[in-house]
Amino acid sequence: MSGLDFSIIADALPFLGKGLMMSFMLTGIAMVGGLLLGLVLAILRLSRLRLVSAVAALYVNGFRAIPLILVIFWFYFLVPLAVGRPVGALHSVIIAFVLFEGAYYSEILRAGMQSVRPGQWQAAKASGLGYLQTIRLVVLPQALRKMAPLMVTQGVILFQDTSLVYVVSLHDFMTSASIVANTQNRIVEMYVFAAVVYFILCTLGGALAERLKPKRDRA
Repeated sequence: MSGLDFSIIADALPFLGKGLMMSFMLTGIAMVGGLLLGLVLAILRLSRLRLVSAVAALYVNGFRAIPLILVIFWFYFLVPLAVGRPVGALHSVIIAFVLFEGAYYSEILRAGMQSVRPGQWQAAKASGLGYLQTIRLVVLPQALRKMAPLMVTQGVILFQDTSLVYVVSLHDFMTSASIVANTQNRIVEMYVFAAVVYFILCTLGGALAERLKPKRDRA
């Protein structure tokens, strides 16, 4: 251990910072896109039309049964074939992340919407609100408050999963750390630093999720 030299980290910070910004960007886009798609899927799954509900359930269960790395490969290679021109690694990864996260966020949102008491639905209907108005004005605000901790936790998992983009040569934080580790022959130092960064950020995310829980549910 006496041969370790952590000074290489300071020299590599600009490069590592760009990788970290890439990880944050992918996390943010995937969270927003996944929540929007998840909301649509959750509404469809709650539909009284069996065919509509079944199609949405097939989508959700299908993506939840497939590893994310496989989804990334699919869209990296298949999207260019479908559109007839190169799409690029970044756009392929964004599509894959949004579609994948949408399946997970839909289940979180659906659970939250189903947890709203039936009386709330009935009261909204009695007030003359339509189905979508009831969801937007009555059900969804309550569901978001209840499910906020789970959505933050899923965001932490998503941030960790951005490390998978190395398979299409995108330079996220983990890939950047690996490049520095190999080019500077400082593998131990860089991977220890990467572990510390992930630990700090994910711990902060976990603390935020805990703070968002109702007081009676906190550990």
